[in-house]
Amino acid sequence: MAKSFLPYSVDQQILLPQDMREWLPENHLAHFILDVVDALDLGAIMATYRAKGGRGRAAYHPKMMVSLLIYAYCMGKPSSRKIERATYEDVAYRVIAGVQHPDHDTIADFRHQHLKALSGLFVQVLLLCQQAGLVKLGHVALDGTKVKADASKHKAMSYKRMCETEEKLEALF
Repeated sequence: MAKSFLPYSVDQQILLPQDMREWLPENHLAHFILDVVDALDLGAIMATYRAKGGRGRAAYHPKMMVSLLIYAYCMGKPSSRKIERATYEDVAYRVIAGVQHPDHDTIADFRHQHLKALSGLFVQVLLLCQQAGLVKLGHVALDGTKVKADASKHKAMSYKRMCETEEKLEALF
């Protein structure tokens, strides 16, 4: 009897959900980030765009850019090039970006231009995450003590050499 397979075609036309949020599970971090950014005060960032008086090319919406940066930092992806690539390859980034793809220069320029405002927003996000029970905030202490060490391959032991040394030590006792 031949094994039956599910139909497979890379040319298959699909119908995606009307709401892109349905592409992700209900409890996905991207949903939380989008909701949090809606609650943040983006007035400082919006003011810089109002000051330009509508000149130049239309910009990406600051809510989208802030959401993208916060999610990228949460995922350990601070590189603007990696964020740009993720908007094409990763469903969560695609949902957050609203199927838009800001290039890495745009992401880096946005971060640089609004660095002061973003640092305040990141603190707000952490506090909201703490209130939601997602993170536990505390103190981190770093010690700059330098310890002399010798990690040369002549001082390190292989497993075989360690077993031989163990046998020699047991023979002494």
